Amino acid sequence: MTRFVALLRGVNVGGVTMTSVDLAETVSNLGYDDVRTVLASGNVLFTTGESAATAKKRLEAALGDRFGYEAWVHVLTTAAVERIVASFPFERSGERHAYVVVVVKPEVRRELLATELDPSVEEVAEGDGVLYWSVPKGSTLDSAFGRAQSAARHKPWLTTRNLNTLEKLAR
Repeated sequence: MTRFVALLRGVNVGGVTMTSVDLAETVSNLGYDDVRTVLASGNVLFTTGESAATAKKRLEAALGDRFGYEAWVHVLTTAAVERIVASFPFERSGERHAYVVVVVKPEVRRELLATELDPSVEEVAEGDGVLYWSVPKGSTLDSAFGRAQSAARHKPWLTTRNLNTLEKLAR
């Protein structure tokens, strides 16, 4: 049995709303054990003997059926989340957001890494299946990297989490 983290993209923003209770029920109904949601932004911990790929497919289908939207889910082991958190390369401060962008498609990672950045504003570095991003608070949506990753064509391939959220999921 493996402990997984499911990161749902676009939940409780842009018209896709669900309660943590409904989300947990949907995941539990798939037969997964020890289901727990974290925050209201589409983060679910669960245990199963299935592979991450199988869990991803089943979760996307169940969420689409239950909530009526095209669900994009990124499934990682809790051990992978722990490694991602431990590898954050930038200094953390109260004036900056520390983000991790989970990007499942290598070509999308390469495209995003090619974004021309103002290094006095934001920093981006590649990790194992992720991009680490540091940006001043209040600049997330209008920074070059923020705009680049929000392109509609990237929606199925990435999701962004604050490092604080990933720390909660790794415990």
